Amino acid sequence: MIGVRHGAYCVGCCWMLMALLFVGGVMNLVWIAALAILVLIEKLAPAGPVVSRASGFVLLAWAVATLIV
Repeated sequence: MIGVRHGAYCVGCCWMLMALLFVGGVMNLVWIAALAILVLIEKLAPAGPVVSRASGFVLLAWAVATLIV
């Protein structure tokens, strides 16, 4: 039962990252490495919250640009 709750929590908080990995290609090591480095910087860098907001803005702008084009 604990594993089910942990799995549900993990999917609940990381579903967007999982979707990005699926869309980027599960076997595309460049995308996976780039996302891993981004998450590492967000977690460990002193300016992590700034990097997190900036990357969120960039990804949203990229999504809007993709929808427009």
